[in-house]
Formats: sequence, structure tokens, C-alpha cells
Amino acid sequence: AYLTVSIEPLPPVVVGDAVTLKCNFKTDGKMREIVWYRVTDGGTIKQKIFTFDAMFSTNFSHMENYRKREDLVYQSTVRLPEVRISDNGPYECHVGIYDRATREKVVLASGNIFLNVMAPPTSISVLAADTPAPFSRYQAQNFTLVCVVSGGKPAPLVYFKRDGEPIEATPLPEPPAGAGSWAPRNLLHRDLDDTKVPKSLAAEGEVGGGRPPATADPPRGLAAERGPVTETIPETVVSREFPRWVHVAEPIYYFRHTHAPVSDGTVEARATLTWTLNPQIDNEALFSCEVKHPALSMPMQSEVTLVAPKGPKITMTPTRARVGDTVRILVQGFQNEVFPEPLFTWTRVGSRLLDGSAEHDGKELVLERVPAELNGSMYRCTAQNPLGSTDTHTRLIVFENPNIPRGTEDSNGSLTGHRGFRLVLALTLTVILELT
Repeated sequence: AYLTVSIEPLPPVVVGDAVTLKCNFKTDGKMREIVWYRVTDGGTIKQKIFTFDAMFSTNFSHMENYRKREDLVYQSTVRLPEVRISDNGPYECHVGIYDRATREKVVLASGNIFLNVMAPPTSISVLAADTPAPFSRYQAQNFTLVCVVSGGKPAPLVYFKRDGEPIEATPLPEPPAGAGSWAPRNLLHRDLDDTKVPKSLAAEGEVGGGRPPATADPPRGLAAERGPVTETIPETVVSREFPRWVHVAEPIYYFRHTHAPVSDGTVEARATLTWTLNPQIDNEALFSCEVKHPALSMPMQSEVTLVAPKGPKITMTPTRARVGDTVRILVQGFQNEVFPEPLFTWTRVGSRLLDGSAEHDGKELVLERVPAELNGSMYRCTAQNPLGSTDTHTRLIVFENPNIPRGTEDSNGSLTGHRGFRLVLALTLTVILELT
């Protein structure tokens, strides 16, 4: 008997679309059955999904939840109302007719089709690599933005823009191993004259000036020894550091794009943009990561604005600290959003912290059982990211505690005075009497 089978190819479809798989056949014989298979594991496994039995004129699905998922139309046509990523792959249609000679033998012919299911990206985000990071006043730093795109199939096209304009970047096959392993060609290090360093930010609505000039970055451990406490310091002082080197040319951007498969059949794409940061021009620059994908009608994007720390909001609880209280000094935020994430360092001006350390990292400084001797002490919070550094000083005022008599607590919060002396005297007399 004569039998041919053909299936029309399908263009790529998007998750959620309705898809029709049509099996075309021609024959002059008597129909026995039509069976659809999904082919998996590189063609080694064929999973039966639909069957039309011509002998009994019945059809049924071999898939779970078939009433919600699939229909068999016109005996040889399969309709998938909402395709999933898991539906991606090859399919085969097998048609069987009775052999004219024996009437017991079935003659088979088949056709195949590949269903390419695409999925648009579900999320996109831009972050800074290796954050939080310190600010270098005397040396240029390499900076990297990372764009992470998840949920797409196939891998999307990712690119960066600066202030709305596409960035022409040099492809970078391997990421830089470190700041000193590759040298940007457009940088000149030059210390500026002290007269060129702003001493006051009054024009920007801030109080205070820059730090004293230096020839190198001071060790962080010496931050507490930078200057004595004087009564001319107000309750809160905010100052900023400025870079003391300059660029002589436009930055050169380096771009790298990778993607990795995910278990659900989608991919995670990562794109990096690396360049030598220039705080003079990069501060308040808008960078965006955009994605083009065949399943998207318009590009998908995420954007960040590079901003140096400025105007941190510091709170102290309790607001009226008393001797013996636990005081918490916390950075709640900034006047505007800061990106990348700042690094916070606490020091006590002119001395060490209450626990004896030179500095403390984190957004919060905790002073346990504060003694009266800390009244009037100044604390410096340094917030810095690769774009700049901000110092905020705040003064701790410690009031007397009526529950603790004066002179009964030393700088470590331990009991002293007459009660402690009486206890020591009683113990001494007890030892002497036992010895005699």
C-alpha cells in the first residue's frame, strides 16, 4: 500500500503560546493507528504522548493532566494550549496502515519535527564586583560592573550604556586577575598641590574641610590618631575626600560575556564592564545594562547611578545616654542612594574605642556600659566606596545615672568606691584571722 508522512516545520515559539503539531500523510490503504512520540536523551528514548486507534475510533493522551494541556484534533493533529520549557525538543508522528496482502501486518511511516521553545529573561540586575571596597585617594582603581540576567532561553544579548549612550568596549576573553595584573593605557598618576585640594564644602551645603595632606594612604589602624579633640568641633561634622590624581584621556572599557545553563533549561548570562574609575567624571554617572532577546518585544534593562557617599544619617540610641547604658550609634542611610555599597569604619578621635580596639567595621558601633569618662568623646564614622570617602563625627554626651552613685564605676564599668573597699577589707581580715 502507498503511505507517506510529512510534518511542516515550526518557527520558534515562546513559553505560554499555543502550538499545533500537524502530521500530514497520504495513503491508499486502510488506517490502523496514528501515534505521536516525544524523543528524549538524544533519540534513545521515545515517549508515547498521543494515540489514535482507527479500529475502535478512539484517541487518548499518555501525558499527565492531559485535559488541561493537550488535545488531539482531526486524528493526526496535536494542539498544546500553553507550551512550557520542558516541551522543547524533537517530536515524531508514526502512521500505520494494514498491509493489503496479509491484513494482519501493519506498515509504518513517520515524520519528525523539532519544537524550539524560547523563554524571555525573568530578571536582570546590575551590581558592583568586590564590594564594599575602600576609596584610594592617591591611586587609580579598576572598577567592574556585573550584569546578571536569569531565566532566558536562548542566551540573551547583553550590552552596557552610559548616560543613555551605548559603550564601545574591548572584548575581554578572561577577567583581570587583579588590579595590578593589567595596566590601562590612559592613566597618569600625579599628586596635586595642596592649594588645589578643596578645604571646605560650604558651597555644597556641607560643614568642614578635607583631611590633612599626606603623601600616602595612612594605615587604617592609625585612623584614631589623626587629630586631638578640641571644643571647636561642633556636635556633627561631615567632610569629604577628593582624589589627588587625574586622567588625561577618555577611559577604555573592557567587556566580557558568559552564560551557564540552568537545570530548568534556561541560562544565566553574566556580563562585566571593567574600566579605570575616575571619580571626577564617574561620580553621578548613569550606567545601564540592557538585554535583547527574541522572546522580548522591547529591550529589558536595569540601571544604577554611581554615587560617592555623602551626608550619612547617624542616629544614637538612647538619645540621652546615662552612665552604665549600652549606646548604639547607627548609620541609617544617606541623603541619596549610594552605589556601590560603602565600607563603614568607626574610630574614636584621639583615643581607642571602649573595647580597646583602634577601629570597628560595620554600620553600627555598640558601646556597652558606658562610663562617665566618655562624656564629650568624639566618634568618627568613615563611609567610603571607590568613588569617594565621607567622614562624619558625632559627640557622645553621657549623663549621670541616679541609680549608680558617683564614683562607683570606673572606665571599664566595674564597681569601685566605699563598697568595693569594704569588701576587700573584710576579705583581708578574714584571711589574717585564719592564719593566726
